[in-house]
Amino acid sequence: MELAQAVKVIVDDKVKFVDWNHRDDIKSALKVELILILAKFKYPPISRDEVYKEIFEQAQNVKANKEA
Repeated sequence: MELAQAVKVIVDDKVKFVDWNHRDDIKSALKVELILILAKFKYPPISRDEVYKEIFEQAQNVKANKEA
């Protein structure tokens, strides 16, 4: 639960920008922050790149649904 809340805070901070998913600087910052928080919680047992990809896709879906 604590990890999920931390990830949500990080994602919410980055997706507040309209074009966040088209800006490499924001995507890079998101990835770095996610890697650090996942390492802090010693997660995941799978590749961090795989987790980042899933979180990024979910963030895009949430943002798209909010705009619809």
